[in-house]
Amino acid sequence: MKKFPTDFVWGAATSSYQIEGAWLQGGKGLSIWDAFCHTPGKIKNDDTGDVACGHYHRFAGDVKLMAEMGLQAYRFSLSWPRIQPSGQGRPNPEGIRFYSNLIDALLAHSITPWVTLYHWDLPLALQMEYDGWLNPKLANFFADYAAVCFEVFGDRVKNWLTLNEPWCSAVLGHGIGIHAPGRISSDEPYLAAHTLLRAHALAVEKYRIQFQPRQKGRIAITNNCDWREPLTDSEADRQAAQRAVEFFLGWFADPVFKGDYPAVMRECLGDRLPHFTDAESALLKGSADFFGLNHYSTMYAAHTAKAVNTVHGNNGTAEDQGVVLSSDPDWEKTQMEWNIVPWGFRKLLQWIDARYDSPSIYVTENGCAMPDIVENGKVNDSRRIAFLDGYLSAAHEALAAKVKLQGYFAWSFMDNFEWGEGYSKRFGLHHVDYATGRRTPKASAKWYAEVIKRNGL
Repeated sequence: MKKFPTDFVWGAATSSYQIEGAWLQGGKGLSIWDAFCHTPGKIKNDDTGDVACGHYHRFAGDVKLMAEMGLQAYRFSLSWPRIQPSGQGRPNPEGIRFYSNLIDALLAHSITPWVTLYHWDLPLALQMEYDGWLNPKLANFFADYAAVCFEVFGDRVKNWLTLNEPWCSAVLGHGIGIHAPGRISSDEPYLAAHTLLRAHALAVEKYRIQFQPRQKGRIAITNNCDWREPLTDSEADRQAAQRAVEFFLGWFADPVFKGDYPAVMRECLGDRLPHFTDAESALLKGSADFFGLNHYSTMYAAHTAKAVNTVHGNNGTAEDQGVVLSSDPDWEKTQMEWNIVPWGFRKLLQWIDARYDSPSIYVTENGCAMPDIVENGKVNDSRRIAFLDGYLSAAHEALAAKVKLQGYFAWSFMDNFEWGEGYSKRFGLHHVDYATGRRTPKASAKWYAEVIKRNGL
């Protein structure tokens, strides 16, 4: 029996655009994802999030399913254009009411809400009028939006995440163009990232000064990172793997925990990497009450002297790193073609522990897409169970190595709109029939419910 700490948090996660639907209902404004999905050829099968899982209308039933699973916590995101249709100014009462009702329903079932303020669905008006995250003003707009959320939900929400995976917003959205707003550039990722980090810092400052003293919550950012293992024992490959992780996770975590970008990024990029003012650096340093981590996969990293321009393995800034990525042909892959390597998860947790002075870590996403089939009203997703068992076993090993891992959120609570992949990939613990909206707990949902009940494997 692999027991977890008694106060370990067991949860599942979703995001607004991926599940809510109701894209033109309840006073909601348009987001960059609404526009991107309605641009022909951008999304597989030209799918959109217009309806998605219909969670906007079905949230009460979804919360009941969470309660039946025994979920202790549920991480979801707020749609900024549902709360502020144009990204600024007066909030939309219907949007506030929807999230308020959802939070109340969770609390009524003893499920702790974990709220992400931004999971990529930027109000379209801010993209059209200000160039989105490329404009430094966006940081102030975001902080104002965050303050609206703290004010109306902070009496009941005690766990806040400012941004979900800003790496994806920067690289996938502004570097290789496969995410909204669909821009392709070698310099824009660094500019967008800089604004995103400043936005995080300003939102945290507002929370800590105006709300935290009376609301007694905590706030952080959640970053994604895959592990990079040196391809060989050579010093060059060891440095390449380290550099790859610093370009991936250090890019966003170093400013939050140390006040500036990793030195290796400055060496590689020079003045292409923006500079924080002393005041911004001071505001950023220590601007997280815990470490939020989303993790999915592992690859080998090797040094290369020549420029490598590749999108393979989520490596959009590869040409700046002097790193080439590869996989072991024996590694099993998910339906996303991501390698299943549980030991990489343990190594990443230990890397974070060492680099950032042993922070409390919450894994805010981990999961896999598998080709799920409904047979006789059931989904026997044994490969997903094996994946979760492997990764939770690796998490248990990290705990034994004294890493302060304090919670785990499976991605995802249910099948949903998988961004550029549309509805072709299923990550959920619950199967969703997109034609009818019907939810069916998969075998993995029942397995995970047992893990929660036992607090262990």
